[in-house]
Amino acid sequence: QMQLVESGGGLVQAGGSLRLSCAGSGRTFSSYVVAWFRQAPGREREFVAGINWSAGSTDYEDSVKGRFTISRDNAKNTMYLHMNSLKPEDTAVYYCASMLRGNWRIPSMYDYWGQGTQVTVSS
Repeated sequence: QMQLVESGGGLVQAGGSLRLSCAGSGRTFSSYVVAWFRQAPGREREFVAGINWSAGSTDYEDSVKGRFTISRDNAKNTMYLHMNSLKPEDTAVYYCASMLRGNWRIPSMYDYWGQGTQVTVSS
């Protein structure tokens, strides 16, 4: 089993920045794809960004490319999402998820989920 805990959400003005953290325990991320999803009220959960931990390859949803960046700390088994130039439409609950393999963009492919952290961007 793997446990995922997100942190770092909050309220920020448009144009501002936040850094989200996803700490994994129980298993290391080394064999996993670890990703960020978000879900706004009334909307489906959507893929934001992900990383193949062993390969270091990343993927981003088009609307966040150039604004969001994934980084990681292997020693802490922690993934970060650096969010810059935030927009009101980025407002959502952000979730961390992990899986061994599958389509990165499909939520049902993921085996483990965190509890989520709220990000609110005011205009």
